[in-house]
Amino acid sequence: MRHLIFALLLAATTTSAAAAQSAKPLEVTEASVTQLQQAMAEGRATSVSITRAYLARIAAYDQSGPRLNAIIRLNPRALAEAAALDAERKAGKVRGPMHGIPFILKDNYDTGDMPTTAGSLALANSQPARDGFITKQVRDAGGVLIAKSNMHELAAGITTISSLGGQTRNPYDPARCPGGSSGGTGAAIAASFAAVGWGSDTCGSIRIPSAFGALVGLRPTVGVASRTGIIPLSHTQDTGGPLARTVTDLAIALDVTVGYDPADPVTVLVKDKRPRFMDALTPGAFKGARIGIFAPYFRDTDAEIADSVRAAIATMKSLGATVIDVPMPEFDTLMVNTGVTNQETKHDLAAYFATIPNAPVKSLREILALGQFDKELEVRFRGFDTVSALENAAHTLTLSRQAALRARVERMLDSLQLDAIAYPTVRQPPVFPGQIQAGSTCQLGAQSGLPSIAFPAGFTTDGLPVSVELLGKAMTDVKLVSFAYAFEQHGSRRRAPTTTPALVAGRAPAARVVARTLTSGTANVAAQITIDAVRNELRWTVSNVGAPTAVSAVVLRRIGGGTITGVAASTTGSAPPVSKITVPDDAVRVVARLMGPDVRTASGSLPLSARDRDAFGKGQLSVALYTASGKTIEAALK
Repeated sequence: MRHLIFALLLAATTTSAAAAQSAKPLEVTEASVTQLQQAMAEGRATSVSITRAYLARIAAYDQSGPRLNAIIRLNPRALAEAAALDAERKAGKVRGPMHGIPFILKDNYDTGDMPTTAGSLALANSQPARDGFITKQVRDAGGVLIAKSNMHELAAGITTISSLGGQTRNPYDPARCPGGSSGGTGAAIAASFAAVGWGSDTCGSIRIPSAFGALVGLRPTVGVASRTGIIPLSHTQDTGGPLARTVTDLAIALDVTVGYDPADPVTVLVKDKRPRFMDALTPGAFKGARIGIFAPYFRDTDAEIADSVRAAIATMKSLGATVIDVPMPEFDTLMVNTGVTNQETKHDLAAYFATIPNAPVKSLREILALGQFDKELEVRFRGFDTVSALENAAHTLTLSRQAALRARVERMLDSLQLDAIAYPTVRQPPVFPGQIQAGSTCQLGAQSGLPSIAFPAGFTTDGLPVSVELLGKAMTDVKLVSFAYAFEQHGSRRRAPTTTPALVAGRAPAARVVARTLTSGTANVAAQITIDAVRNELRWTVSNVGAPTAVSAVVLRRIGGGTITGVAASTTGSAPPVSKITVPDDAVRVVARLMGPDVRTASGSLPLSARDRDAFGKGQLSVALYTASGKTIEAALK
C-alpha cells in the first residue's frame, strides 16, 4: 500500500503543464497528506503555496475569529524551507510522502533553530542545541515545520493552559477546552493549520485531544517511538506520536518517525523489526477479528458518548468482527497506584535541563521560586517538588504494579482470544476553561505501556466530537491502525469544525446578517440577527418602533425533532436524572429571549450551538413577536 501510493505520486509528476494550468486552485482545508503530495506532483501547488495557505489560516483563526490560541510560535524560516524543498522536487528529488508537507510540533519537542518551552514562561527562550530524534526524522523526510503549538504547561494536565501560551480553545466549541496536554496540536490539526502534527502522551495527551478534535491518534507501545529530545514528564510513561485527520495520514507520519534510536534504550524493542504502517492498511481488517467491549470504561459515561461508541462497536461487528462483553471486575484494584508521573517529573526535568546549553532554569524548584507558571499548575508542581530521591521503595512498588497490570491485561486478551478491547476515549464532553476534565480513560494504556488508538465515532447533538479507543497487546500497533483504517473506510465520522471554514480571498468568511420586521396592530418590531459561525456567536439587535405596551416578548425559536437528552427532574444530588426522548420533526421551542415587555431596544449575544447552526442552514430558525393581545407573528431566518 505504502509503495503503491508513493509510486502513483511520482508518476503524477509527468502530468502535462496544460492540465496543471487548468486545474482548480488547491484548497488546504481538510486536505490530506496524499492530496497535498498529489497536487505538488501535478504542478497544481508548491510547498511554498501550501505553506502560505496554512499561514493564512493561522492568521485568520488563531488570534482572530474564534481565537483558538493553538500556536505558541511560528517558524520564521518555514517559507524558506518550503522553497528549498520545491527546488529539490524541481531537480527530480522527492524524499517521500512527507516531502514539502507542513507539520506542527507540540512545544516540548526540541528544535535546534527555535526555542522549546513546554508552555512555560520560565523556558520562553530555552534553546536546545539540536533537533530531537522525531523532529529530525520528520525534517529529513521533507516535512516543513510551520509552527510549534501550545500545550498544558510542562505536559502536566489535560486542558491545555500554560503561562507562556495561555488557554487554547476547541475549534468545535471555542468556549470549551481542546483536551490536552497536546491540545495545541489537536486544535491546530482539527482547524487545518497544517497537514499533520506531533504530540506526546504520558496519560492521554495524544488520545484526549484527538478525541476532542475528531482526529486519529495512536499512543504507541512504549519503545516503538523515541523520546529523545522531548521534554519529559515521566520517563516510564512518556511517548511521542502524531495526530492526524485521516488514518492514512497517521500511518504516513508513523512510518516516518517510529524506529530504533540508540539514545533511547527502550527503542531496542524495534531495532531489528521496524513497524510498517502504510503496508498494513486494508479495509478488511475486522474480518475474523475479536473485539471486547470493556465494561469498566463505560461507567459514569455521558449517554450520548456511550451511544456513539456502542454504535461504532456495532459497525466493527458489521465489518466482520466478533464482539464480546468484557466485565473485568478486578479492574479497579489492578489500577490502584499504577501511575509514576508524580514520582518522576522533578528528576526527569532536572536531567533534561542539564542537556540545554545555558538553560534558563535548572530545576522545577527554580520555576516555582521565580513564579513563572500558571496558577492552575501550582498544586501539582509543588507536589512534584516534594519528591526526594527517585530510587525509593514506593517507586519500585509502583513499577511492579504497572508490570502486574500489563501482564493481567495481556492474559485477559489471550484467554478471550481478543485482538483489542474497545471503550470511549473520554467518557465526558470537553469542559470549559478552569474546570477539571472528568471521564478520561487514559490510565490503562499509559500505565500498562500497551498501545491504544483513538479515532472518531461521531458527534453529540451539541456538535462535540466523540471518540472510540482500541487497546491491544504490546507491539500490535500496526494492527490497531489497520482497524482504525477499516472503520474509517466504512464511512468517515469526522467533519470539519464550522468555526474555521475555508478562507474566501484569503480571509475568514463574513458573518451573515438577517433583518426582519414584525408587525401586528400597534406592535412594530425590527430585528437584526447576525449568525457568526467563525466566532461561534449569535448576535441580535431588536427595536420596538411601535407602542411600548403592545409587545410581550420577542424570541428566537427553532423547529426540528430527533432524539435528545436532558435533565428530567430536579435533584438535590450531584448528578440530576437524565432522560432520552424522541421529539417530532415539527416540534418548536424557544432558543433565546431577545426582548421583553415595555422595552424599546435590546441587544445581546450568545454562543451559537451546533443545533442552532444546523437549523439556520435548513431555514428552521425564526424570530417571533408575541403581542400583548395574544397574537404571534413569526418570520424565518433564511
